[in-house]
Amino acid sequence: MMTPTMRTCLAALALAWLPTPAVAETLIDNVDGLTLTANGDVQRFNAIIIGDDGRVEQLLRPGDRRPDRPDFRKDGRGQVLMPGLIDAHGHVMGLGFQLMTLDLSQTRSLAEAQEAIRAYAAANPELPWIIGRGWNQESWALGRFPTAADIDAVVADKPVWLERVDGHAGWANSAAMRAASITASTRSPSGGRIETVGGRPSGIFVDAASDLIARHVPQPLARDRDRALALAQQRLLESGITTVADMGTSMEDWQAFRRAGDGGRLNVRIISYAAGTDAMALIAGPGPTPWLYEDRLRMVGVKLVLDGALGSRGAWLKAPYSDAPTITGLPMLSQSQLRNFMVRATMDGFQVAVHAIGDAANGELLAAIDDVAASFPGDRRWRIEHAQIVDLPDIARFGQHGIIASMQPVHQTSDRLMAEARLGPDRLGGAYAWRTIAGTGSRLAFGSDFPVESPDPFAGLATAFTREDAQGQPFGGWRPEEAVNRIAALDGFTRSAAYAGFAEDRIGTLMPGMRADFILLDKDVTLASPSDVRGARVAETWVGGRPVWVRSGTNDASTGDPRESL
Repeated sequence: MMTPTMRTCLAALALAWLPTPAVAETLIDNVDGLTLTANGDVQRFNAIIIGDDGRVEQLLRPGDRRPDRPDFRKDGRGQVLMPGLIDAHGHVMGLGFQLMTLDLSQTRSLAEAQEAIRAYAAANPELPWIIGRGWNQESWALGRFPTAADIDAVVADKPVWLERVDGHAGWANSAAMRAASITASTRSPSGGRIETVGGRPSGIFVDAASDLIARHVPQPLARDRDRALALAQQRLLESGITTVADMGTSMEDWQAFRRAGDGGRLNVRIISYAAGTDAMALIAGPGPTPWLYEDRLRMVGVKLVLDGALGSRGAWLKAPYSDAPTITGLPMLSQSQLRNFMVRATMDGFQVAVHAIGDAANGELLAAIDDVAASFPGDRRWRIEHAQIVDLPDIARFGQHGIIASMQPVHQTSDRLMAEARLGPDRLGGAYAWRTIAGTGSRLAFGSDFPVESPDPFAGLATAFTREDAQGQPFGGWRPEEAVNRIAALDGFTRSAAYAGFAEDRIGTLMPGMRADFILLDKDVTLASPSDVRGARVAETWVGGRPVWVRSGTNDASTGDPRESL
């Protein structure tokens, strides 16, 4: 007589003898593939197999057997296939709104900016305020900040508010100052500075003072935010960026990300850092969120801001600015505030990322990490964002406590002449010191700080190993001893950028088991000349084993179900 146990065993054997359902797989063949391994070594391949879960199954070399009947097969036509690039420091919604509003980043004189403001106002008469960003008095060779009168000359009948390229100062016209009730008696807030001319506000508001105007600007609607996110994703994907660390996420930003995720429109992976501890608690609650939407979104930490920027002389320096001897910059947080915010975040498991540009800010942050790490040991991955100007004796401290130096190579080429003027020749030893900081054992995570800079990662890659700008200047590089090699540059935009956001177990390389985020392009960035690296053209961007952006006119030699999510 057959017992229940025997019947169960026979049923299990019968199921085992049935044909196993085939797992849908994608084969991309005939590529010049490269990736970094988990250890940072370069591995090359000429085909990749991707499972239906969007993860890499296998990297194939010439002679390795290909699947007989993959569900989808693509001929890569010899193109380079490499991991999708990760921008370790960007502002997603800032980029989107820049693409929707007045962009002054390409203006090369005050006159050009004035004409752009006039033309934009004329083309958009229905707007109650003219909003924009991107101006830079340094690139205009103006020798001063612009003033409200400079805007009034072209638009005087409605408020105008324009953020500086670094986001650390704003430029208002007289109508905007009237709307904000700014007068000669208005005092500069803590952590901010109202520039004056003849004892009256000039129209320039630095760091915390910007909020005096900004809080009166009409807020965008949800549909405006959704459009901004869509535009930002388009720009990032066409640039070859598949993941970004969003530095300073607000609740409104997070809601836009969630709406896109709920609607299947979130194609860029976003590692989010809340805009301060209040936003952190409001959005994520008791701890970092789980990964959402198949690893497309997670709030992992908080961003704090300790000082301003060099361009607006808000970066906090240990000694006065060489070109402004009465100014040392603007500390945005006191010693106790910085430590309290760090403790509040860390005790709930959030990662802490702190903006620090000047040498005083970096020194103070390093001391705060020493203090807080003593009570919160373990793998915290304290992030120092920018780390642009560091006092030489402080650099060794970057090698302690697992500190990550989140730096943006293109800042060096953009800021070089300004940094020389702001600091003088004797204080440049710790300026944009990538190789020296890496030599301490600190991990370098590279990005662009878009929309302060272009999100183009290939400009960042080329700058990282040359210290030259797009014109090849200065020849041989500015302080070339601080350049990193090509593999380290690529690591900073892939493997280490993932590590910097606690995401190295799923993105950053194309090793088996990792998310299949990659790009197809026309140049091997590990071998091409610097100019060719800068000119690299992305043909396709894939996230999670599916194409999310394809350059118009690209010849596709694919068979099977393309499973596109465009």
